[in-house]
Amino acid sequence: MPTTKKNLFAYRELIAALVWKNIVVRYKQAYLGLLWAVLKPLMLMLIFTLVRSFVGIETGDIPYPILTFAALLPWIFFQESCSEGINSITANTSLIKKIYFPREVFPLTAMVTKLVELAISFIILAGLMIYYQMMPTIYALWVPAIILYTMLIALTISFFGAALNVYYRDVAQALPVALSLLMYGSPVIYPLTLVHKKLIEEQAAGAWSNDLYTLYTLNPLAGIIDSFQRVILKGIPPDFDAIYPGLILTLVILPISYLFFKRAENWFADVI
Repeated sequence: MPTTKKNLFAYRELIAALVWKNIVVRYKQAYLGLLWAVLKPLMLMLIFTLVRSFVGIETGDIPYPILTFAALLPWIFFQESCSEGINSITANTSLIKKIYFPREVFPLTAMVTKLVELAISFIILAGLMIYYQMMPTIYALWVPAIILYTMLIALTISFFGAALNVYYRDVAQALPVALSLLMYGSPVIYPLTLVHKKLIEEQAAGAWSNDLYTLYTLNPLAGIIDSFQRVILKGIPPDFDAIYPGLILTLVILPISYLFFKRAENWFADVI
């Protein structure tokens, strides 16, 4: 890992150049430019708000539109970082065949590109907070740590998926389906407090309730989304009981995913 850090630092200018290239290529001929980055969360927020008006979802004192938008920020950052990361090796075939540099540069570049788009979404979130007269508190300082945690999860999936995608192109096709299903297993449309209320307080699943809640929080996005909403909108610290299961799982799988990627990269140029 120390060697990896040195390599990434040595190639920091290449990463910056690739990030800039990704942004320019993506938005070069788009009239709205980077504003397209915020259209997706805004449209999903409106759709979810419409659905909520029919089914009813308890959100406490927090208006549902801003609660959902705050959930969509880390979710979309994670989702698109994974999608771009898994395709990052096959999308840069010409570079991989010409010169050598650490191949982890590509998944990392895809994720950093999404950080730029995430920053723009934060501006919209700030506007919504002003509209709803909500002020951030000292707990908002947890946001960088939450984003860093999200980056680790995205890299965990990107390393493993990018390596597999070189050999099995079906991986890139299956990922959007898997992530769409995962969204319903994450507190995006509904808050984590609702899951906690049903399983922990009301024991809706009987003897299985506590185990099901732990299983639910093994999804790292559950703790991330809930923590993001808590520190930004509610002005309270993260719920570490909801974070720990997913965090432990991520810290176990990330090194395995990275080692798998490094082992597979020896044959990228031959197979791709």
